[in-house]
Amino acid sequence: MAADGAKGDRELGQYLSSECVTCHQISGRYDGIPPIVGWPEDSFVEILSEYREKKRENQVMRSIAVKFSDDEIAALAAYFGSLKPRTD
Repeated sequence: MAADGAKGDRELGQYLSSECVTCHQISGRYDGIPPIVGWPEDSFVEILSEYREKKRENQVMRSIAVKFSDDEIAALAAYFGSLKPRTD
């Protein structure tokens, strides 16, 4: 299970990230939608899992999170956690 500290597959996370970066800026900038670049993996997994389990309110995030398995969430966490926000 992703929440037990297992590291996700960054390459798979990058492949799956296209839907995320439709709204979340890959640069890490905040433009009304919270940035997810550079997030700690454990926090990313916890938050996305809470959307999937309907513990957090946001219809868009719930509809996206429900599509991902634990391994896919861990992969996304590994990918976004490995990125650094741009400073330019």
